[in-house]
Amino acid sequence: MRSTLVEVVLLSARHGALRYRVRRQGLDARTPDAVAGELAGGPDAELLHSTSWRFEDGRVVLTYVALPDPRPAGAVPLAPVDPPAGTDPLRPCPSTVDRASVAAHACRHLAFLWRTDPLVRAVADRLPELWPLVDRFEPDVAGVLTLTR
Repeated sequence: MRSTLVEVVLLSARHGALRYRVRRQGLDARTPDAVAGELAGGPDAELLHSTSWRFEDGRVVLTYVALPDPRPAGAVPLAPVDPPAGTDPLRPCPSTVDRASVAAHACRHLAFLWRTDPLVRAVADRLPELWPLVDRFEPDVAGVLTLTR
């Protein structure tokens, strides 16, 4: 189990700006959802959603997004960024993925779920100061979809 890391991107709003911070912990005997829930602040979180996974430094990183952040001290601003992509058709993963890209991906995924998942929409309706900032991100499913002709 030491080869798996659970990562939670916690989202908050401050002065009209979307902010994020990341908490991480190795997976223990509990489920990834249980570890992520603890990292998200337990009962203080209103939404916890698994958004992605990646291989980093010899281990699998399972990423969740949680909101609102119950203790946003230290959170940094987040702006939309282009998603990283691999350049080799046989190696689709990008060589590196920074935390801002992971957080932006989580926001794109939440913006998509707001349009498709009644549970996410209900939580969003209870967070009017935070949700419009998340919804500024282009809705997207996991991965990158590119239309070609």
